[in-house]
Amino acid sequence: VSLYDPCCGTGGMLTLGKKWLKENIDVNIDVNMFGQELNPQTYSICKSDFLITNEQPENIKNGSTLSDDGFKDTNRKFDFMICNPPYGDSWKKDENFEKNESKELDGRFSVGTPKISDGQLLFLQHMISKMEPNGSRIGVVFNGSPMFTGDSGGGESEIRKWIIENDWLETIVQLPDSMFFNTGITTYIWIVTNKKPLDRKGKIQLIDGSHQFGICKKKLGDKRKEITSESLNIILNTYLEFKETEISKIYD
Repeated sequence: VSLYDPCCGTGGMLTLGKKWLKENIDVNIDVNMFGQELNPQTYSICKSDFLITNEQPENIKNGSTLSDDGFKDTNRKFDFMICNPPYGDSWKKDENFEKNESKELDGRFSVGTPKISDGQLLFLQHMISKMEPNGSRIGVVFNGSPMFTGDSGGGESEIRKWIIENDWLETIVQLPDSMFFNTGITTYIWIVTNKKPLDRKGKIQLIDGSHQFGICKKKLGDKRKEITSESLNIILNTYLEFKETEISKIYD
């Protein structure tokens, strides 16, 4: 199977993703990891780690995923995609490229573009363009902006409409605040797929995991909460059971 992170940093999420796939699907499964990273330092660390661990360093690309897609020439599609894109990061430096591609009927951004001050939804549109026709799963960690910003008919609203009307949005999980080292904001996991199970077709599940946490023994920057094993199992079982509860709502 293929695993892709368009904002891979030093490659930590890819490595943990591969570990999870082997532990939960098949220990003998062949996981090919792919990634792209803009920052030259973190890109170098990721590529070095792939060299040391006998992975495929040629699968890690340097440059802007939005304006210089490292896998465009091969038209590569991926089975699993994970991403923690930058929050509130301006895409002005890539504006001309994105605006031009948004005019292409088959372009990644043809349905619309978000405000220039925040490119989170551009990364989700990019990942949707990389879905395998026979089924892919995307997990992305956003702040609240992709859910709430933009008026009806605006770029963000049109992107959300496009995702929902295509029945790709499976689940959104609200996480606790104070989970990250450099920000105390609340974050959300979006699960997006083009192959929903039959019982989830036409449905979206919202899970409130904001109270599922433990307090860190030592505060690290803004991080003072962590998801414990017990909390993780509560969230995961709420998803797997797919029923309405105090922390789970299901909508058409």
